[in-house]
Amino acid sequence: MIEVEITDEMLLEARASAKELGKLKNSIEKGAGNLAGFLGEIIVRETLGYKSDSTYDYDLVDPKGLKIDVKTKRTTVTPKPDYDCSVAAFNTKQKCDKYIFVRVLGDLSKGWILGEMNKEEYFESARYMRKGKIDPANGFRVKANCYNVAIQDLKECK
Repeated sequence: MIEVEITDEMLLEARASAKELGKLKNSIEKGAGNLAGFLGEIIVRETLGYKSDSTYDYDLVDPKGLKIDVKTKRTTVTPKPDYDCSVAAFNTKQKCDKYIFVRVLGDLSKGWILGEMNKEEYFESARYMRKGKIDPANGFRVKANCYNVAIQDLKECK
């Protein structure tokens, strides 16, 4: 897990991108997560040196040309290894090669690059959760149909 301090420049860029995007169709949080989502992409881009190439299917491209979709959640605490990383069920058709998962602290002061997983491997190992059900692994009520993998099962980003 890589801890990253969020700079004023990162926040300015993320705010501008979130405002421009507005509310996405099927948004679980009705657009409220856009700022954290863009911060997640910026954190990965700046920390790992990837190139922005934002499309519906992916957000970044790594030096090998792999297409990466960054999945970000907001948090109030430092992430723990047993916390889940999720992909919403309606996003499974995105044409990316791998996922990188990020958490952003609610006060927007720092974030964590949690790890990565090849898309195919992710869905082979993920637990499917239905909206409204309680996840027995953590007691969380699921907000949308999704697939979950624990942070401890991700590969380290380099």
